[in-house]
Amino acid sequence: MKQVLMTGAAALALTAGAASAEQVTVFGPWLGPDQENVEKVLAGFAAASGHDVRYVGSDSFEQQIVVDAEAGSAPNIAIFPQPGLAADMASRGFLAPLADGTGDWIRDNYAAGQSWVDLGTYSGPDGADNLYGFFYKIDVKSLVWYVPENFEDAGYEVPETMEELKALTDQIVADGGTPWCIGLGSGGATGWPATDWVEDMMLRTQPPEVYDAWVANELKFDDPKVVAAIEEFGAFARNDAYVAGGAGAVASTDFRDSPKGMFAAPPQCYMHRQASFIPAFFPEGTVVGEDADFFYFPAYEGKDLGKPVLGAGTLWAITNENQAAHDLIAYLQTAEAHEAWMALKGFLTPHKGVDTSVFGDPTLEKMNDILLNATTFRFDGSDLMPGGVGAGSFWTGMVDYAGGKDAGEVAGEIQQSWDALK
Repeated sequence: MKQVLMTGAAALALTAGAASAEQVTVFGPWLGPDQENVEKVLAGFAAASGHDVRYVGSDSFEQQIVVDAEAGSAPNIAIFPQPGLAADMASRGFLAPLADGTGDWIRDNYAAGQSWVDLGTYSGPDGADNLYGFFYKIDVKSLVWYVPENFEDAGYEVPETMEELKALTDQIVADGGTPWCIGLGSGGATGWPATDWVEDMMLRTQPPEVYDAWVANELKFDDPKVVAAIEEFGAFARNDAYVAGGAGAVASTDFRDSPKGMFAAPPQCYMHRQASFIPAFFPEGTVVGEDADFFYFPAYEGKDLGKPVLGAGTLWAITNENQAAHDLIAYLQTAEAHEAWMALKGFLTPHKGVDTSVFGDPTLEKMNDILLNATTFRFDGSDLMPGGVGAGSFWTGMVDYAGGKDAGEVAGEIQQSWDALK
């Protein structure tokens, strides 16, 4: 029986154009439901190619992949939760460049395609740039959540530009309401929600290359452009009339509790800017699309910067090269590979060739439209900065700023902390 199965696999491999079936090991950060979902996608690849595919997940992926690579026992494919570690491993010679033409395919088939090529391109050990990372499974952060019934009762329309969003904010105040719920509390990570606000504001006030220079510290943190983006956040968060509980409550309110004011009667706030995961902290029984909904955190009409989207996502890279690994990256370019996970849960894609009706959840389909309409995609900036800044002084600096400290002073202190790491 085993011989028959192997013959069948070999026949599949031949029809897929592979010379022979190989084993391909895949290592990533997913456990639980996400592991089950990615295994379904990989089963589709195994069926199409004849390769023997094995996935292993770990909650200490970032540490383990470095240990494995240094020991010469890396998997064929590694799934990185963020580009920084992948770029570091590419520079040390632990990643293999993706096949010629992959970058062209991404440019042509992914919305904001050049953004994804740039995010997956790193310097190798020889200093030459190559495409090493293929992005698959994306998260969107540029969202504003609201309760449709509250908007309907008050006669408010969903804003389509930043100018309209600011006008709506003022209108809610004029009507005697409070526009925003904002909370930065997160235990030892307090402050991170504000970094997302500032990153979104950088993308809405500056071209993407300025954002990139900031994240790389080629543009200093205390540059007037960055200070202005911090103050754009402050225009919302430091106005007592704009925030539930007043500006003084922003830093001390836990981010998980923050959106609950939208569901109070009467509403304690009307809007909450947060990433796609936040419904997990809405009141039990809340149906997204009915009881709560979201819209794209809009760009300025007057600044002509398109429709930038801030988010995160996983990239697949070859850490132990064989033909099967290249075949798997090629398989991720098929609509089938994306639609398989779209039909499940927790998956968004910039692939323009997918049938979005496959989404099992209309909320995800609507979120995915934001991704497909993006003109620029940029990765969460604090995740790309050194840990001492992105998960340190940037967080604490935003708490200080929310508490009333001067934006320029805060930015200067963050830059000093970055300089101290060099």
